[in-house]
Amino acid sequence: MSITTYIYEDLKARLSSSQELPVQLTLESLADFYEVSFSPVRSAVNRLIKQGLIEKGDDRRLTPKATRKRSQTKEHDQALPAPPQDMYELIANDFVRLSLEGNAIDLREEATAKQYGISRSALRIIFNRLAGAGLIEHIPRRGWRLRPFLQKDMQAFLEVRELLELKALDLAKSHLVDADLQAILAGNILPASKKEHPQIDNSLHAYIIEKADNIYIQDFFQRQGKYYGILFDWEEMDRQAAIETVEQHQAILHALLEKNWSVARKALSFHIQNNHPVLSKIRPPADA
Repeated sequence: MSITTYIYEDLKARLSSSQELPVQLTLESLADFYEVSFSPVRSAVNRLIKQGLIEKGDDRRLTPKATRKRSQTKEHDQALPAPPQDMYELIANDFVRLSLEGNAIDLREEATAKQYGISRSALRIIFNRLAGAGLIEHIPRRGWRLRPFLQKDMQAFLEVRELLELKALDLAKSHLVDADLQAILAGNILPASKKEHPQIDNSLHAYIIEKADNIYIQDFFQRQGKYYGILFDWEEMDRQAAIETVEQHQAILHALLEKNWSVARKALSFHIQNNHPVLSKIRPPADA
């Protein structure tokens, strides 16, 4: 069972019976409760909306929909599903937290497999996926090592990213489609109240790189961007950081739709260099 399916089944059971919801019915509260990002919560909620168990008002507020099927007695309560054991997500999240402490840690397969209660062969598959994402690296004849988060590394990445993404924008100008840009803009929504979390669509960057059609630019982001992509997704759990992301995306997209390339370049450059208020404050010991 995927984490999205688990969230969907758990909420469906609660909404279809007399059991109380664990938290307020907002993406932010549900993400905090299930300890996940907004993506699986949003997918699960959308399925429940389609099934008529949740209503989305004009102000985008989510409310349980009154239904005759909703039991009024606990004897008809549905059993709640057991949480899934996605060991890759579990280990990846643990390693991200360790990485943010800024220490390079040697990882032993036998000890780590025992810690998570899985076989060494299963762990090795997970380690290879994490190595592909840049979160850990394999040291010949020595095993595995966790990649520490360092401010200087992030700044170096952002400098190269800015150069290549601005070049990609120059190459992509004549290939951008207004309907595509409008769709991305519609996915970046500021919260209507202090209780809501903004909706973020990060696909703008991948869209520009795709339309640039330059294999060397694509190669950089495919190989070097995965690790920071994981960290940037984690950072967007912070509400204020997410709001700033939406505002900056909107500024870029409006400029692109107006074909104001100089403004779009400035907005994109500002977004890349100033969109990490949480990560930029982290000062781990190894980065001192």
